[in-house]
Order: sequence, then C-alpha cells, then structure tokens
Amino acid sequence: MKAEKFDHITDQELLERFERDHNNEWLGILLQRYTLLLLGVCMKYLKNEEEAKDSVQQIFLKVIQELGKYKVSYFKSWLYMVAKNHCLMKLRDRQGKIPAELTERLLATPGEDTDLQRMSQEDHTLELMEDSLKELNSEQQQCVTLFYLQKKSYQEISDETGYTMMQVKSHIQNGKRNLKILIEKKLKAS
Repeated sequence: MKAEKFDHITDQELLERFERDHNNEWLGILLQRYTLLLLGVCMKYLKNEEEAKDSVQQIFLKVIQELGKYKVSYFKSWLYMVAKNHCLMKLRDRQGKIPAELTERLLATPGEDTDLQRMSQEDHTLELMEDSLKELNSEQQQCVTLFYLQKKSYQEISDETGYTMMQVKSHIQNGKRNLKILIEKKLKAS
C-alpha cells in the first residue's frame, strides 16, 4: 500500500477504517503524515536529534497501543499531545539526573511567560512547516523528506527514487527554498 494513494483520504476516514478492521496499515499511513510534526516537537523539547528520532518511534508504538482505548476525534491534536507528554516525561526523567542546584535555577527562570510564548510560536511554525511541506511538488517533498528527516545521502536518495544525483540536489535545493517561501508567507498571514 503506497501512502500517496491515500492522500485524498482524511485523517478521520483513516481512523474509522482502522477502528473497523484493526489493520495497522491505516494507522501507518496516518502516522506517516505526521512524522515531520512529531520529529519537530521532539527536537523542540529534547534538543537532541538522536533522542528525538528514538522518541518518534516510541510515540508511534504508544499510539498503536493507546488508540484502541480511546475515541479520538481530532487525531492531529491528540497525537501532538501524546508527543508533548512523552517529551515532558523524558525531560522529567532526565531532570532526576540533574544536580539539585541546577534544577532550582531552571525552575526559577524569570520570564516563564516569554518561554511559553516562544514555545507556542515554535509549535505554530512547526505546523506551518508541516502544511507547507505538503504543498511542495511530489519530487521536492520526497527528496526534502528523505534528506532532512530521514538523513539519507544524495546517493541513497538517488538509489531509492531513481532520480539522478543532479535531480536529487536540484529537488532538495528548490524544495528547501520553496519551503522557506511558503512558511514565511504563512507566518506573515497569521
């Protein structure tokens, strides 16, 4: 099952199909749509690429386990909350390993409102980036995703997609530029 075939199917329809026949492929398509958002959320909170990638996988597993227990109406919002909670738990666990003096300094940070505003702005930007990525043409979207999110080399992308090395470089370069333009346009509009 190629995910692109199901681009026209809404999140809600995919959820309903999953609830009806418990086929994890529906869930896989749904999760694939939000991999970028999850990675962005994890990077924002954890500030560590490897830990963020591991967390995305852990969140996928948690979603698979938890989804059957709840009636989820807004998958994207629910998934975001699962990711955020996962990261906050990791930070809390990590904080146990931080010396008490440092913990107190972190907790007594002045300007907490500013941090919340900044985090809220970052959340908004991540959502804009995810939406903007979907607006790129399929070649750019595929190459940008493989290069930046899956950390594949030009050669690996060329082998996987069948594009020449020049085409891969061009799609990444143009995709990155177009993504920036789309995000800036959305940020001005919001």
